[in-house]
Amino acid sequence: MPVESQSATGAQRPGRPGLPGLPRRRDPVLADLATFTLDPAGLVTGWPASATRLFGYPPGAAAGRDVCDLLMTSPGQRELVGHALAEVAAGRVWTATVAGGHLGEGRFAIRAEPLAAPEGGAMVVVQRAWPQPGPGWLTEAAARIGSTLDLDQTASEVVEIAVPGFADGASIYVAEHLLTADETAAPRSGQGTAVRRLVARLAGQSIAVADSLMPAGEVVVFGPSTPGSQAMATGKPVLFDRLDGQTAERIRRRPGGLETIASYTSFLAMPLAARGTVVGCLLFGRTAASPAFSAAELPPAGELASRAAVCIDNARLYHRERRTALALQRGLLPGRPDVPPGLEVAHRYLPVGASVIGGDWHDIISLSGGRAALVVGDAMGHGPEAAAAMVQLRTAAHTLADLELPPAELLRRLDRITGTIATAPFATCISAVIDPSAGSCLAGQAGHLPPVLVMPGGAARILDLPPGLPLGLGAESFEETRISVPPGATLALYTDGLVESRVRPIDEGLAELRDALASALAVPQAPLDAAAETVTRALCEHGEDDITLVLARVREG
Repeated sequence: MPVESQSATGAQRPGRPGLPGLPRRRDPVLADLATFTLDPAGLVTGWPASATRLFGYPPGAAAGRDVCDLLMTSPGQRELVGHALAEVAAGRVWTATVAGGHLGEGRFAIRAEPLAAPEGGAMVVVQRAWPQPGPGWLTEAAARIGSTLDLDQTASEVVEIAVPGFADGASIYVAEHLLTADETAAPRSGQGTAVRRLVARLAGQSIAVADSLMPAGEVVVFGPSTPGSQAMATGKPVLFDRLDGQTAERIRRRPGGLETIASYTSFLAMPLAARGTVVGCLLFGRTAASPAFSAAELPPAGELASRAAVCIDNARLYHRERRTALALQRGLLPGRPDVPPGLEVAHRYLPVGASVIGGDWHDIISLSGGRAALVVGDAMGHGPEAAAAMVQLRTAAHTLADLELPPAELLRRLDRITGTIATAPFATCISAVIDPSAGSCLAGQAGHLPPVLVMPGGAARILDLPPGLPLGLGAESFEETRISVPPGATLALYTDGLVESRVRPIDEGLAELRDALASALAVPQAPLDAAAETVTRALCEHGEDDITLVLARVREG
């Protein structure tokens, strides 16, 4: 996992000295921030008190000295200074994160920018990046991790803490089998493992640059001998000084990859273990300008990895549960309806609260002679129990409707079935068979709210049909009513969640629904799908129950 440590464009936010992504110090005294000036050759021309506080040299001992002799003593650091002076002389801002030499304990973020003086030179801003001052830095950093249950966002929060403070770059990988099949078995020693890269960060570089070299979402295979695979198989950190050939070749093929690989000399692979399972690994890298990773740095790196692992696993588990719930919802809701040519149909379903499944159902079944059966129902309750009852009732209703039973007979048989479902004490339902060629509809209700008929031009009325008893109460018969539905008219079927709540009486909700339908369908041949969306959104503000709306319009001509 290589990274770059410098940039010719400047990566810090305007007006905020310091490192992007690190917690702000609560101490107002900027003891870990210093500025000084250099001439074009790198000799110190200005050494204020802030530089003395940070580095210890008094002004007299620093003035006129080469900054390489004063602070940047390693060969890699001297090379960086030469590059920085060249960038500044060309009028560009240069940034890097370095450590070691005579800088002092920890890592330092450095920014050099052209000095506004006739003779040129550089203004240098230095800030200590890692470790954070005081014993509480990790607590402050960890407080930023896991602010959401979004997997990618959580991973980004981790690497933004680590780069450039602890490393010149970092990337996070999660075992692919945990994101797809949810298998918990850890990879065994001697076997490779497929992993998905969630995020990568490069010190001094934009996210776009990092993503071009190590794209987020890319699935790669860690070979059995690679440090990442070893860390995940053993659950222990691995220090190494060069990339494996497969990883190096993959990055080398991308623009800027060769230069990036050449600049890195030290790496650390930390396993991400949570709840007894290794879920992935966190890879750090440092350039030649920084000291190599050492055994003394493993405890803080392990602490960060441990906290990151729990937050990433929380996000992963949430992602899995969400994916499962959405898949269940897609399986419970009807597919694309087979609508006869003489009819237009639009429908909307909104589950209550944070649920994705509930007791509402609707179905549209094409019948012989160009007719269509419409069924809307509501099993009592919410969540998985109501959904379990709903799927049985919807399947039964679909089968009965496909037999071309009239609404009253369909409801009678469905009533018997409801009585055998333990999780469904009762349910409401409306069944309607529309015949576009005859301009009529035969409808029956089982404790359900009445349909609304909207005539061409927008005149709407609530139909007065015999309400019937809810399903499951043993009603021996249900009544049917024939309704005139001329060309251009629209029949609206719905569940009570659309019109009733604790703060909205049902009569008021029905009136609002009637008015909303009249307004949305006032224009002849108004798009039916847009009307369904408009009406649902207008009435769902006080929704405390699942909401279903089905609109069926007889085509004109």
